[in-house]
Amino acid sequence: MKIFLDSADIGEITALCDTGFVDGITTNPSLIAKSGYNILETIAEICSLVDGPVSAEVTATDFKTMLTEGQKLAAIAPNVTVKVPLTRDGLMTCRALSDAGTDVNVTLCFTAGQALLAAKAGAKFISPFVGRLDDIGRDGMGLIEEICSIYANYDYDTEVLVASVRSTQHVVDAALMGADVVTLPPKILTALYHHPLTDSGLDAFLKDWKATGQSIL
Repeated sequence: MKIFLDSADIGEITALCDTGFVDGITTNPSLIAKSGYNILETIAEICSLVDGPVSAEVTATDFKTMLTEGQKLAAIAPNVTVKVPLTRDGLMTCRALSDAGTDVNVTLCFTAGQALLAAKAGAKFISPFVGRLDDIGRDGMGLIEEICSIYANYDYDTEVLVASVRSTQHVVDAALMGADVVTLPPKILTALYHHPLTDSGLDAFLKDWKATGQSIL
């Protein structure tokens, strides 16, 4: 399973890409606004740091303007994936961009029916928001299971990109269900390799080793 970092912070991206865990980046208008930087310059810089897909989202809501924005974003770098909302106009934009050879990430997916339409529109990625469903008492990971089953039934090429991830268990569950990608905020990515038993075990090993007076180097 691929891991994308959900961030527009250049410092965070640089630090975490150095770990070798990050296969791509997802951004959105909220993350760009939080960064305080120009969207086009930010996307260009991120694309220079990351070899994998970098999702850059349109901000228009009508087909004509979304398509124009998408074309402008796609021209920034070869690894830009244009991100569009799961609306009628968003799906139309997905089809137009996909037909022209541009990868598209269809975002804000909350039902399997929506995911089916995104696949038919030629989306490279579908982004179901599991955490937001959990917030309203719905089964976010159940949606991932449904989408994975539907896509397998018809051999769709669209990759399931699990978004709005709130815990490391979401990541594990997504992997068990066969999701293609998860996109994670930095705190969840770092939480994946932290565990108190790992820390205490390492402390014990180092204490015992120090007592020997030896050195490997």
